[in-house]
Amino acid sequence: RFLEYSTSECHFFNGTERVRFLDRYFHNQEESVRFDSDVGEFRAVTELGRPVAESWNSQKDYVEQKRGQVDNY
Repeated sequence: RFLEYSTSECHFFNGTERVRFLDRYFHNQEESVRFDSDVGEFRAVTELGRPVAESWNSQKDYVEQKRGQVDNY
């Protein structure tokens, strides 16, 4: 058995002047990959997340969609 889930977070700085969006993906309670709006792409947190991050980063439309999500907050 295994458990996969994700969380989305917004961190506000100086009121709403600056917003940081994080989309975090977990496998068995361990974060494996994340999207950070400050970085602008997916980053592997563990080796398990490396192929996932590489795959998602190769999908330019998907990365652009994630980059735009910070503007929703």
